[in-house]
Amino acid sequence: MATEIRRAANADSDPASALLDAYSQAVIRVVERVTPAVAHVRRGRGGGSGLVITPDGYVLTNAHVVEGVAEVEVAFAEGASYRAPVVGSDAATDLALVRVLGPSLPAAELGDSDALRVGQLVIAIGDPLGLQSTVTTGVVSALGRSLRAKDGRIIENVIQTDAALNPGNSGGPLVDTHGKVVGVNTAINAMAQGIAFAIPAATARLVATALIRDGRVRRAYLGISGAATPIGRQLSLSLGLGVESGIRVLEVTSNSPARRAGIREGDILVALDGAGLATLSDLQRALTAERVGASMLVTVVRRGERLALGITPEESR
Repeated sequence: MATEIRRAANADSDPASALLDAYSQAVIRVVERVTPAVAHVRRGRGGGSGLVITPDGYVLTNAHVVEGVAEVEVAFAEGASYRAPVVGSDAATDLALVRVLGPSLPAAELGDSDALRVGQLVIAIGDPLGLQSTVTTGVVSALGRSLRAKDGRIIENVIQTDAALNPGNSGGPLVDTHGKVVGVNTAINAMAQGIAFAIPAATARLVATALIRDGRVRRAYLGISGAATPIGRQLSLSLGLGVESGIRVLEVTSNSPARRAGIREGDILVALDGAGLATLSDLQRALTAERVGASMLVTVVRRGERLALGITPEESR
C-alpha cells in the first residue's frame, strides 16, 4: 500500500491563525511607526529609554532616569547620538523632558489614555538592559492605580500592564494597536511577574507642556488619594450630578486642604467649582497653578447625599 503524505492544513483557512496573523501585522506596523522616535537615554553608567514627542527635539523620559544630572546622551537605533540638556523634571509624576539640539526628529503621537479599557492590547518599546529597540506586548491589567515614587510621593492614575518590562524600559512608550502612545513606562514590581506600570499619556501631555513653558510643574494640591468609581445613573439623576462616575477618596492626608475642608475617606468627588470630575485625569487637569490659594467649592457624594464643601488648594511641594 502506498504511503499517504498529507499536506498541512492551509493556515489561511484557520480563523484562529488569521486572527493571530492580523494581530502580528498590527504589532509590526506599530513598531515600524513608533521605533524611530524611541531613544536610549544614557547618564554615566545608568540610563533608560526616551520618546521624541516633537520634531524639534523634545524627548520625554522618566525623572528617575535623569536624576542628578544636567545633561544626558540620547542615542537612536539608526546610530545617531546627541548630547541633550535636561529641560525639567517632575518627581510627582516621575516624568522629565530633555532637548536634542539637532536636526528634525521623527516624533510619536500622544494618544487618549482616558479611553483605555482593562484588557486592551498594548505594546511596550524600549531599551531594557541596553538591548535597544526591544518590543514586548501585553494587556492593560488595571487602570487608576497608585504608585509610590522614589521620593515617597504617591503617583496617581497609573496604568498597570503585563507587558514584560525590565530595567532600562523606564521612559519608553506604551503604545496601542493604532500606534498612539498611551503611557510612559515607569516601573515594575520586582517581587512579581507581569506587573508593570506606566504614566498615562494625558498626564505626560500636561507635564511636558508645563516643562516646555516653565521648566517645572506648578500644581494645586488637595491632599487626597483616590480612584475612579461609578455612581450609578439613578443616583446621579436624583442628585442632579451631571456625571455617572466620580473619584472615591481612599485617603486624606493630615493637615491638608482636603482635611481642613472636611473631606473624608469614602466621599466621592464629582465636581470642582461646577466642573465634573468623572476621572482622575479630570482632577489633575483641574488642579492647575491658577487654583493655588483660590477658594472653590468641591461637590461630594457622601452616603447618598450631595454636599458642597469649601476648599482652598495649596501649592504642591
